[in-house]
Amino acid sequence: MHRTFYVPRFRLVLFCIGTAGLLTAFYPNTRSISLEKAFSRINEEVMQHSRAYETLVDASKTIGHRLTGSPNGSRAETYAFDLLSSYGFKDVQYEPFEVEAWTRDTVTLSVVPNRSDNFREVPVVSLAHSPVEAHIRGEIIDVGNGLEGDFAAVKDQLKGKVALVNIGLAAPTKGARNLHRSEKTALAIQYGAAGVIMVNLVPGNVLLTGTASVTGKLIPIPSVCISYESGQALRAWMKEEASPLHAVIEMTNTSRKIRARNVIATLKGSKYPDEKIIVGGHLDSWDLATGAIDNGIGSFAVMDIARTFKALKLKPKRTIEFVLFMGEEQGLLGSRAMVDNLKKKKELDKVRYMLNLDMTNDPTGLNAFGRSDMVPFLTNVGETMKRVEPAFANQMNNQAGLHSDHQPFMLEGVPVVGMNGHLAREVLDCYHADCDRINLVNADQLKNTVRYAAMLLFALADADDIPTRRQTDTQTRDYLAAQGLRTPLQIANEWRWKE
Repeated sequence: MHRTFYVPRFRLVLFCIGTAGLLTAFYPNTRSISLEKAFSRINEEVMQHSRAYETLVDASKTIGHRLTGSPNGSRAETYAFDLLSSYGFKDVQYEPFEVEAWTRDTVTLSVVPNRSDNFREVPVVSLAHSPVEAHIRGEIIDVGNGLEGDFAAVKDQLKGKVALVNIGLAAPTKGARNLHRSEKTALAIQYGAAGVIMVNLVPGNVLLTGTASVTGKLIPIPSVCISYESGQALRAWMKEEASPLHAVIEMTNTSRKIRARNVIATLKGSKYPDEKIIVGGHLDSWDLATGAIDNGIGSFAVMDIARTFKALKLKPKRTIEFVLFMGEEQGLLGSRAMVDNLKKKKELDKVRYMLNLDMTNDPTGLNAFGRSDMVPFLTNVGETMKRVEPAFANQMNNQAGLHSDHQPFMLEGVPVVGMNGHLAREVLDCYHADCDRINLVNADQLKNTVRYAAMLLFALADADDIPTRRQTDTQTRDYLAAQGLRTPLQIANEWRWKE
């Protein structure tokens, strides 16, 4: 998962006059009672028979990491196919796609005072899609948080140098929004940097990996990550030295074309079979650990939701596709491939909603993703969920974000819904790191993800009407701009509109 989310500045105003009538139009009283009964059945089934945690434990032990393009990644695809088949799905399918598979090899970082043979070796990991081979030396320029203003402030100093950048925001200023590591690397490339050193802000000598590419293709300069402690020491040394410090980065990696596979199980709709709800989570992970949190908890929740629907013989009105995406970590490759296939077949209009579970844990509420016309519908769904399970906090949100498998759908105007959840600080600190292992997973919280997401999914798939439709190209542009996503999409070269 790419954890940076962009929170737009907006005011959400709900007008109460006529709301009751509007809710009744979506879910009349008889419909609400039926929905509550369905939610109760889902709740009971998951609480008693969920297999999400057990299967994630098994996969973590028998597969390990699930890096796209690796033998482990292929084993994970087969594991998901077989598991969904065992739950009674007769039409599980692979959706193959070709991907440039990047794999780390060797990397070293030395910091050298100007005109001196004294140097320090710094523990480091390569960020994905760095060059296959790189040998660079350059003066280190501290770009702080690496936001657009930070780069602009040193634009005359950066050419041919090595940018030192925080992955997160250290002492953020009010209203500042972080950029994804790939976007910070893109800015460094734009300003002529020869390399990038990212500083993880998590204490404990944690080395973080992830992609440094906004496109999923190789970038022209090396981008590496060092720990919080190494970053502190490096900055202190830079202040002590009268002359500049230089970074020497030596790196080799491999990159080759391979074929990866999304895994899809389909539950045919009873009344509107040509309309579909997609629920997905990325199965792939980085290779430093097993990826139990990112995104084992999401992908194995998706498979357990599928099991729940089969166990209860639920037959919602719309078709549901349960999707395990590959290649998310390397640039949303599997979800991009699915959207491209749907566009070629002119079937994107059939996708009525996309629900993405990426590090979604112990949900506390629903997220309309900036589609205000959906708020009354989701409010009613949340209230019904809370009646079934009073522990559900039902905290409504309405903001869109980027950097996960919902993004390719959202950029084509497909409505997206999310769930607000939470992870403990010690769990988040292991994001993309060598400590992302099964011991971080809370079985009860994972069960909550399954039951609440299953309820939301059923409500979408079985509603008599969904108020939100796919947006036109112009509507999509205006929506993304209103959500504050224009700038990060422009940095990523994904803003296709020219004004």
